[in-house]
Amino acid sequence: MTMPENRGGDAMSDGLRLDHVAVAVRSVEAAADRLGKLLGYTPRTEKVTNTRQQVNVLFLCKPGSLDIKLIEPSSEESPLWKFVKTGGGLHHLCFRVPDVQSACDEMAARGVRVIAPPQPGEAFDDQLIAFLYLGLGLNVEVIDTDERRARIVSSEPEDLP
Repeated sequence: MTMPENRGGDAMSDGLRLDHVAVAVRSVEAAADRLGKLLGYTPRTEKVTNTRQQVNVLFLCKPGSLDIKLIEPSSEESPLWKFVKTGGGLHHLCFRVPDVQSACDEMAARGVRVIAPPQPGEAFDDQLIAFLYLGLGLNVEVIDTDERRARIVSSEPEDLP
């Protein structure tokens, strides 16, 4: 089998850095407990309500690993309910970029659909976030910050970026 040619090397793809993986669940507390027992993750933040996306968010961390962002519907009107009622699971990958607006503009020019344009995200201390659909069933969030609201200081692994 031949592997496809690597087409990276431009400013956009070079600036992308995987920040976290988001998992949609019915209860962030129950999921945090399970992932802690099974995989050794600990809470990085307290639960934060993101009113614009209508979800509650809780970040988990583990030394040497990517963060896991757990998301649950914050109300009966949350668009996430449909996905969670069918089992939930992997919701999106998040990439840190140099600039959220520029990343959205460049990705849109490449044919990517912008699902939610840049707007403040409460889980990221109101820094800009945006959501894109890349095709292949893959939703991507883009951020340009490492800020997290409601950080639990004692759980910060020292070797994480």
